[in-house]
Amino acid sequence: MNTKGLADYAEGVYRATMTLFDLVPEDKLDWRPSDKNNWWTTSQLLMHLTTATGVCMKGFITGEWPEMPEFEGCEEGVLPPAEVFPTVASVAEAKRMLEEDRKLAATQLAELSDDDFSNKIVTAPWDPRPLPLWNQLLMSVEHQISHKTTLFGYLKLLGVDVNTGHLYGM
Repeated sequence: MNTKGLADYAEGVYRATMTLFDLVPEDKLDWRPSDKNNWWTTSQLLMHLTTATGVCMKGFITGEWPEMPEFEGCEEGVLPPAEVFPTVASVAEAKRMLEEDRKLAATQLAELSDDDFSNKIVTAPWDPRPLPLWNQLLMSVEHQISHKTTLFGYLKLLGVDVNTGHLYGM
């Protein structure tokens, strides 16, 4: 795989994610599967999906990471309770933000040399293990896939008529 191959793959994942965003009922943004076990609301899940890939790619490629908020009472490396995660105000806002993240990912990959893609070694702020850049970038797309699949599950639980075609953007 090279930068073009990853860019094409990421585009397909973004398309599928946007398809699922289109199916989210506006009146269910505050819904969560359970009040137990630290579940996000639909709005929080949408918000997280809008920064799951492009923002991470930019961090790995340029070393410029957004400042992460500190959550009161949380130890470093421990996820805070769902209640403090940010939300989107509407599905339209989430779609706009996802499109911005898609453009950011596309731009970052278009400007990346295949040599850096294949040979540069980087670390994540949350994991000090050095890994090849291609690996970190692929995991950024996998990050979106994981949360996209969660959104698919949310939609099924909400009674939205979804099928495997929606999950894969068909």
